[in-house]
Amino acid sequence: MVNNNLKKAERGVWISILAYVFLSAVKLIAGFIGNSDALRADGLNNLTDVIASVTVLIGLRFAQKPADENHKYGHTRAETIASLIAAMIMFIVGIQVIVDAFKNFTSPTESTPELFTAFVALFGAVFMYFVYRYNRKLSKKLESKALYAAAQDNRSDALVSIGAVIGIVGSYLGFARLDSIVAAIVGLIICHTAWGIFKEAVHDLTDGFDAEKLKEIEEEIKNTPGVTLVKDLKARVSGNQTTVDAIIFVKSTLTIIEGHNITDKIEQRLRETYNIERVHIHVEPN
Repeated sequence: MVNNNLKKAERGVWISILAYVFLSAVKLIAGFIGNSDALRADGLNNLTDVIASVTVLIGLRFAQKPADENHKYGHTRAETIASLIAAMIMFIVGIQVIVDAFKNFTSPTESTPELFTAFVALFGAVFMYFVYRYNRKLSKKLESKALYAAAQDNRSDALVSIGAVIGIVGSYLGFARLDSIVAAIVGLIICHTAWGIFKEAVHDLTDGFDAEKLKEIEEEIKNTPGVTLVKDLKARVSGNQTTVDAIIFVKSTLTIIEGHNITDKIEQRLRETYNIERVHIHVEPN
């Protein structure tokens, strides 16, 4: 089930890669023909996004490897590492956009781009927006952190293209510095998005877990017939998998088989309610 989800997530990443290759070629050619620095920069940005998407793809592939002697829990954390690297690449791109915006603001270009380049940039923005919507929906369905990071990268690229549209139109109308102002804002948005992905990836890699969701899981276990007390409940995320460890107390008069049946019910409830497959329950007499 887990490997099947990761395989489906690969489909979304491949769509991103093909979209970036196609758009970078179109934007670079149109940028040179139409004398648009903004569109050429947008095309080069898409080329760097290919690297980020390939990194995510490698992470998803590695995460599908089965457990071995040195990785008894499997390799699913490779997916989280991939999203971490993708966030770092996004952050570098965002900083580069801001730096270029500052340079262009202090030294505005004298050249005037052809108006058709604005329509090319607009096409790229709309195209990447739909890729973003598809990958975001798929990432939530599959609970894939790496694909979610790729989707956020798609959205950032749509924003960069919108910035290129505004910059091209502004230059065409004689407002050369408008491009720089919009580019700086877009760069800040990209950095903010990258920071969010980076923070969540680090949180998962250091075995952090949402406290509210942990309380919900505790209530689900408490409400299981036969459980009198829940103690020392822990959970952690590895890729798109959640592992839960808990100590439960049951009546001391129960047999070993009856206690085992209670743990089976807990595993079933957590699987059906939260899609949690890895559940380790230790039973204590009360």
